[in-house]
Amino acid sequence: MWFNTLFPGDKSLARRLLVGAALWSLVVLFGGAFALTALYRAEAVRLLEDELNATLVALTRSINLDEHGDLAANPARLPADPRYDTPLAGRYWAIIEVSLDGVPLSDIRSGSLQFSDLPLPVNLAEEALSSPGDVRFATTDGPNDERVQVAAMAIHVSDAGQRAVVMAAADRAASDAGAQRFLFSIIVAMVFLAGGVLLAMGVLVRVVLGPLERIQAHLAEIRNGDRFQLDDDYPVEVQPLASELNKLLEHNHEVVDRARTHVGNLAHALKTPIAVLRNEATGDTPLDDVVRRQSEAMHNNVQHYLKRAQAAARAQALGARTDVSEIAGGLVRLLNKLFERDGIVVESTLPEGLVFRGEAQDLEEMIGNLLENACKWASSQVRLSGEQLSPGWIRIAVDDDGDGLPEEAMAAAVKRGVRLDETAPGTGLGLSIVNELAELHGGELALSRSDMGGLCAALRLPSP
Repeated sequence: MWFNTLFPGDKSLARRLLVGAALWSLVVLFGGAFALTALYRAEAVRLLEDELNATLVALTRSINLDEHGDLAANPARLPADPRYDTPLAGRYWAIIEVSLDGVPLSDIRSGSLQFSDLPLPVNLAEEALSSPGDVRFATTDGPNDERVQVAAMAIHVSDAGQRAVVMAAADRAASDAGAQRFLFSIIVAMVFLAGGVLLAMGVLVRVVLGPLERIQAHLAEIRNGDRFQLDDDYPVEVQPLASELNKLLEHNHEVVDRARTHVGNLAHALKTPIAVLRNEATGDTPLDDVVRRQSEAMHNNVQHYLKRAQAAARAQALGARTDVSEIAGGLVRLLNKLFERDGIVVESTLPEGLVFRGEAQDLEEMIGNLLENACKWASSQVRLSGEQLSPGWIRIAVDDDGDGLPEEAMAAAVKRGVRLDETAPGTGLGLSIVNELAELHGGELALSRSDMGGLCAALRLPSP
């Protein structure tokens, strides 16, 4: 889209709005500043031309012919401004007699032009002569090398066809300097105005995007289990988004509930046939032996995949959170009682405040399997520990003081159904279930050598 072309790679709406507002403000404000300056300059020139036009009228009224028929001027009617009598003072006038073919004959000029050339462009004089009575204006260089505004008008001075061109000129330095001061002043004003506009825009953007930030915060609370749905008091432009998200959350919960129901129905549907097969295969025939072994394998597989399906459904549920210490405390007490006769002591050094982002049942199964496995292979001691790795992740480790595993056996230990010691009771599903549960929640199980001498099974799990 067009805004992606203007702002490639920029994912921030607020920054786009502010940058766009800044660019538009610069164009409008500084464009307006130069436009206003141009208007000011044009108005100053117009006032100067009005003054020159008044001078031409005064000069026209002062023209007369002497007794010899030569061009003369009545001193009493000439412009009274003292600058016209001061050499190079910036105000000039002249009355120029012109022959029938347009050649200047003689002139009467102001004292400010006594020793200077007339600041009258040839083309301006020709334009004035071509349309007598009309005032023509032009800008040219003055006697003092300044820029002057010149006004010229041709008139008839006698019935015999005598013509004259009256000219008035004024220095533009004052009006041009005024325009420059105006431009500087308005640019300064526009800079402050642009700063104020951008500041107001920044505040407005924060206010306008505030509801989106609220939605973000509320979604984080839903993910962490602190709330179950979004509020319904957002602005009308944002409320449809919140309503659709609430419907999506409700649909998610319904899908999870249906999955749990289907898993339970499947468990009940398979439990009875498998139990019948196991109970009927009580003889000593080869067929009975095959049925027993296959039904046992079916039972183990069904239990494994049902648990995995249940865990997958729970892992997709939003808002689940579990206190690690609460779950671990019950497991430690239970295992200490179960393995008391074997001389195994299970201790927990979990810090307070560790929270798992998931269902309590999943966490209980993961920690329970790891602790039970450690108790089977420990010599006398099992330790449960944990820590907050970073925002969003925790680590839970189970160490034992047994013989441990060689490096090459650690990778195989998490594979489903692998039993590294056939003399020990179990199905070989414990570590694989823990590994799969951890992966379903986006975490992982890592096996390594423990500082207690045995195996260290460490879980990396998500945290709110």
